[in-house]
Amino acid sequence: MARKDTGPKAGRRKFLTGFAAAGAATAAVAMRSPAAQAADIVAQNAPRAPSALPPSGKGAEAETGTPRELARVPGTPGSDFMVDVIKTLGIKYLPANCASSYRAIHESLINYGGNRQPEFLTCMHEESAVGMAHGYFKVAGKPLLTLCHGTVGLQHAAMGIFNAWCDRVPVIVVGGNDMDAAHRPPGVPTFHSAQDINALVRDFTKWDDTPVSLQHFAQSFVRAYKFAMTPPYGPVMISLDAGLQQEPMKNHGGEKPYIPRYVPTAPPQGDTGAVKEAARLLAGAQNPVIVADRAARTANGVTLLVQLAELLQARVIDQGGRMNFPRTHALSAPPTAVNNADVIIGLELSDFWATVNSYTDNGANDGIGTNSTRIKGDTKLISISSVELNTKANYQDFQRFQVIDVSMAGDAEATLPALIEAVRQAGPNKAAVEKRAEAAKKAFAEGMERTRQAAALGWDASPISTARLCMEVYAAVKSLDWSLVASEGNVSNWPNRLWPMEKYHHWLGRSGGYGVGYGAPASVGAALANRDLGRFSVSIQSDGDLMYAPGVLWTAAKHKIPMLAVMHNNRGYHQEVMHVQRLSNFRDRVANLGGDMGPVGTSIQNPDIEYHKLAESMGWWAKGPIKDPAQLGPALKEAVKVVQAGQPALLNVWTQPR
Repeated sequence: MARKDTGPKAGRRKFLTGFAAAGAATAAVAMRSPAAQAADIVAQNAPRAPSALPPSGKGAEAETGTPRELARVPGTPGSDFMVDVIKTLGIKYLPANCASSYRAIHESLINYGGNRQPEFLTCMHEESAVGMAHGYFKVAGKPLLTLCHGTVGLQHAAMGIFNAWCDRVPVIVVGGNDMDAAHRPPGVPTFHSAQDINALVRDFTKWDDTPVSLQHFAQSFVRAYKFAMTPPYGPVMISLDAGLQQEPMKNHGGEKPYIPRYVPTAPPQGDTGAVKEAARLLAGAQNPVIVADRAARTANGVTLLVQLAELLQARVIDQGGRMNFPRTHALSAPPTAVNNADVIIGLELSDFWATVNSYTDNGANDGIGTNSTRIKGDTKLISISSVELNTKANYQDFQRFQVIDVSMAGDAEATLPALIEAVRQAGPNKAAVEKRAEAAKKAFAEGMERTRQAAALGWDASPISTARLCMEVYAAVKSLDWSLVASEGNVSNWPNRLWPMEKYHHWLGRSGGYGVGYGAPASVGAALANRDLGRFSVSIQSDGDLMYAPGVLWTAAKHKIPMLAVMHNNRGYHQEVMHVQRLSNFRDRVANLGGDMGPVGTSIQNPDIEYHKLAESMGWWAKGPIKDPAQLGPALKEAVKVVQAGQPALLNVWTQPR
């Protein structure tokens, strides 16, 4: 509700300050000559020009008249054929920020394609469009297409594309471009064109191309979809010439362009001999441990991992790149479970080195930090990862080098059936398996009790503790078919520690590239997929992340995408505080952000941004700020009802600074 304006209010000090300033100004005027004062009076009484002049007759006609008839282009537009190609691949939605360089295919999508399959979703920012496609895939298992405008649009989209690359998510990106320098429009279109726009993102896409004919486009688009959807998944890029979109179709050599049939590529599997060796080591181990990051590409991947774990009664560390293993299973284990392992198998790990080693960021070693091993010297390491098939040189998302005893370049989920069968044939020791099962149950129960006790600390504090925030949210959605579409910001990983995550859609993982600004658009994209599946979408949204791309709230409201966003609003850029303060401690000096800002944190704490009002302005139901933990539960129940009625809702919750 808008605040009522009850008229101007002036405090005593403000009034006196204004009075003194006015007196000084009057005195200054009195000191001027009579002629100068007379000139001032004439100027004040002269008629003032309006701040906005009315348009001239020609201008008014241009603004309000009927546009002149444009020449008709004979034949079938090339962009109509492009839409036919896109429709064969079943792409359901197309989130994009409107732009001139792809206006031809945009028009064809709306009028020729009927704005269905795909449906154009208007976005305020290219990074939001890619983020929506990113989140959508992790629910639906199908990629979306997004369109970008030349150099500037692609630069905006680049962060989202990088996140998708690191997170192994397929996104199909098509960038409009004016290739022909002799005929491209002057001015802005030329600034926004390039010989090779794909070069902007080539280091973090699986494949790219620049079609020069409609037949070339048909083949390249199907090829791009095929490459994106072959593990390891990843984004692909096509540069699309504006002229090729706008020109009528032509038959080259009398041959009419055709659309190739898409046939999925079977995912690569680990080598048979390596699978048998891995099974032999696992079956003979006294304390085998499984570590998974992005192992489960589908819900079946979770089922397969449970089968392998139960066959061995091996504890499973789920690093959370995806929902790999049920959090309620007795074999679910914390990262420290590697300490006493004699065999460790890593499934699609982005960082095997950090799994078995520790790094301490402190003042030792000339400020660089110190390394130490987490495992025993004779522990055998096994790896199944498809990322080795797709690694590039420039961006180091493959992390530090780790020596592996049995290394397989293949997709983990596709390899698991063969590995499970090989372990069965190897015959694990039954007594050892039973002993591990009892130990795992005991460790799981003790770990859950410690976690619950930790969560209870500061339960009634105001601002609200992150543990209570997360658990109140779960209490509000637990009876629904819920999906946690994002959890951004530092909430001490409480959802993954305490929520009973058992289904694949319960947890979607994070951004991949740790690019701030992922949470809000990915949540909306995932909520779009969940809307079609009848699921309830909830996100824990951090304040800094939303500030990167708040316009996506408008997209959710416009396209009626229901979801519950719970703002984890700690009212400060505490990432900056932590790093500056820590480095200041290393260097033994008082932390200061510079200038007259004072001690670290004083300039960036407590901005008290009213996110609920921001959301309301975009068409969301919203409430806040909520500071009292006793008010959080009732507010969540109210918000859940709003979302169930088909509307997005946001709660602005003040949390403990972290």
